[in-house]
Amino acid sequence: MGKLSNKVALITGGNSGIGLATAKLFKEQGATVVITARSKESFEKAQKELGSLFDIVQTDVSQLSELDRLYTHIKAKHGKLDVLFANAGIAGFRPTSDVDGGYFDDQFNTNVKGLYFTVAKALPLLNDGSSVILNASVVSGKGLPGSSVYSATKAAVRSFARTWTAEIPSSKARFNVLSPGPIETPIMGKMGMSAEQKDAFTNQIATTIPARRLGKPEEMATVALFLASSDSSYLHGADILADGGLGQV
Repeated sequence: MGKLSNKVALITGGNSGIGLATAKLFKEQGATVVITARSKESFEKAQKELGSLFDIVQTDVSQLSELDRLYTHIKAKHGKLDVLFANAGIAGFRPTSDVDGGYFDDQFNTNVKGLYFTVAKALPLLNDGSSVILNASVVSGKGLPGSSVYSATKAAVRSFARTWTAEIPSSKARFNVLSPGPIETPIMGKMGMSAEQKDAFTNQIATTIPARRLGKPEEMATVALFLASSDSSYLHGADILADGGLGQV
């Protein structure tokens, strides 16, 4: 018997990185896992590579109509949700002087609006005693140059967990945050940097982490499993920093 036997879990952005590592671990632990992929291309790739493992739904979480379609599908096919990992997000780093309205809106629409309504629209499907995990970041509480917009989106995520914990009965759902540090995931290649810039960024930031390395998606998945399972039954509104010590010193 796995820790998530007979549970239905939804992982947004579960087609790569932390989301995919978590989806695989949740399945190993007995869950029926639904994952989302944002674009047609990523959805078709996930269907080809992962369709035998997971129920995959193409969903851009920033589009409320697509969230409605996602939850209509889950209700019809699975009838409930026991675990929600609101993981989908985008990252970008620019100095404040280079930020324009489109860049700002893209990050807030996905990381804040998208996550908010991912949770809000899931509430009718959540079983009593469900676990909701919000993917934030160490930068929600730490200032890094160039991260003004991204950090603000993740600070909002941290705030949501506090408010929902105060607002929604604990018998209905627990709300906790997973805040990774820098992780070796495909998102590192989507931050608008060249390969040389990405390597320099990775090497530079590794020197600031007490662990002296970037984390791995599988290391985040084990924390997500802890938060999803009854092992964390007394955690409500917590923020778990799985960051190699970056936010601690």
